[in-house]
Amino acid sequence: MNAKWIIKFAIVLAISSLTITAQAGTDDAALDAKTTAIIKRDFHDRGIAKADRVNQDELQATCSKYIDNLPDPLKAKLEAAQTKTIKWPSDGKYMGDWKAGEKLAQSGRGMTWSDKPDEPAGGNCYNCHRLSSMEIAYGTIGPSLLNFGKLRGNSVEVQRYVDGRIYNAKALNARANMPRFGFMGILTEAQIKDLVALLLDPESPVNK
Repeated sequence: MNAKWIIKFAIVLAISSLTITAQAGTDDAALDAKTTAIIKRDFHDRGIAKADRVNQDELQATCSKYIDNLPDPLKAKLEAAQTKTIKWPSDGKYMGDWKAGEKLAQSGRGMTWSDKPDEPAGGNCYNCHRLSSMEIAYGTIGPSLLNFGKLRGNSVEVQRYVDGRIYNAKALNARANMPRFGFMGILTEAQIKDLVALLLDPESPVNK
């Protein structure tokens, strides 16, 4: 095969590759649209579980688009926007009752159609994290939080960091798996304080 035919063959391959890539992108977009249409058609309000939960905000839609592989400038932009959503404790105090926080961390109830609007949701923290050394059942999706306060102390700066992290983890890492507990209205200000205390109080089982 002479050089001219090699060049022609390479051009044909390149064009074919671009065509296939473009087609794949079109197919992906069509599939996404079809999936969204099916979800919106088949999901309905039931109790406190409303169908609008399937609607994505800007951050969720962007993470879905990039499959969490966000370009650094876009990631920084999203995190800055999420940081602005954090509502700090109205009384300026970050720590509550660690005993209430432990009960909250153990509880996974809430947010389902059978729950009542006035029933507080749980934090379900053990589903993803290790906290107390006395608990043998815990998840590993998130990092271990055992000895969290013992290792970091419980200064006001650390308290504020933990509060913000629980309120909206996406402010610190747009790709975080952790729910935005405060921003989404899952946990109250008082509940977040109790979880801060669970992680930082020296008497908490997390730090014993």
